[in-house]
Amino acid sequence: MDGSISREPLRDGELCSSAFERTLAAIYEGPMESPPWQGFLDDLRDYPGATFASLMLRPPSIDGHGVVLAVGQVSDAVTASYNSHFFAIDPFVDLPDGQVVTPEELIGHDAWRQSTFFSEFLRPLGVSYMLGVELRTEDGVRCRLQISRQEGERPFSAADKSWVRRLLPHLRRAIRLHGRIGHLEAESQLYAGTVARMSIGMILLDEKGGILQMNPQARAILDQADGLQLNSGVLQAAYPTEDRELHRLVRQVLGGCRKESGPSLVEGLALTRPSGRGKLGVLVRSAPEADWAQAPRRPGGVIFLRDPVMPPQASRDLVMRIFGLTPAEAVLALHLVDSLTLDEAAILMGIRRNTARAHLRAIFSKTGVSRQTALVQVILNSVVTLG
Repeated sequence: MDGSISREPLRDGELCSSAFERTLAAIYEGPMESPPWQGFLDDLRDYPGATFASLMLRPPSIDGHGVVLAVGQVSDAVTASYNSHFFAIDPFVDLPDGQVVTPEELIGHDAWRQSTFFSEFLRPLGVSYMLGVELRTEDGVRCRLQISRQEGERPFSAADKSWVRRLLPHLRRAIRLHGRIGHLEAESQLYAGTVARMSIGMILLDEKGGILQMNPQARAILDQADGLQLNSGVLQAAYPTEDRELHRLVRQVLGGCRKESGPSLVEGLALTRPSGRGKLGVLVRSAPEADWAQAPRRPGGVIFLRDPVMPPQASRDLVMRIFGLTPAEAVLALHLVDSLTLDEAAILMGIRRNTARAHLRAIFSKTGVSRQTALVQVILNSVVTLG
């Protein structure tokens, strides 16, 4: 945000327009900051002049620590003491939705000054005055906004409360946006992690075929420069005929006019690798288009890469739990999934071949198959590769 905007004081209970607009902008920028709402809390501390400002996106409880964002000289020890003890006696708890209040209004001036929360938590911090509000969104989120002033400063006035109250509808909307963004990010990370566990490379293309981003698996495949590589930022297959076919498919997918409810365009091919290893599997498909997308480089398509030499990753513990295998049996099963022979797996595990064969018979019995190829298929088609 532009630091040249002057910070105007409150006059006669009226909100200064430039200060209000600045703080309003900070509220809507907040969900995109990391940590969120730091700019807003800084502005809130300055308007209407405070020592500390905090936003509790999830207040602490007996079940665990909350998510507390704060500005001001708040040490980790202070935060820890609040999370472990003082949250339970904080007067700003279970307030009516959107009601901006001071503790004196809640429990009276004398009771506030004599309270344990004030004397043992706030007074050592030099805090004398507080203003707080609790917000509840339609999504069920409950958060708490608090600002405080030090001893010797003026108490919070009606104008201060009016300033905060004017911001609340905007903060409520921004909190809902933040929750939606959080859900989308968690979903995206979950899907990306699943794709990674399956050892699938993914390259996201813009509408002109330029590379927007790629996952580490795709980067690892391209870094090998064995069948497919990046040449001056452009994907290039090892052999001219296959390179032309690859780019033809990309153009076809990106240029295909897909109806709103129609299926995605999907094309595929296999790329020969000069090393002689198994061919790279390539799948090209159109990317789903957001109805109101405004980004200058919107996703147009995605390329999925599968290296047959890189089997999906699977957790030994998951294999044990899902198929009821012992640790040694799970390790042997995963070695077979990695395309090792029984003898190679036995050597790698430091066991005799007969021991490996005994493990294999037990694995067959527990998984309900009788051949190694079927065993590999059962494991790869199970949920273990999603773990």
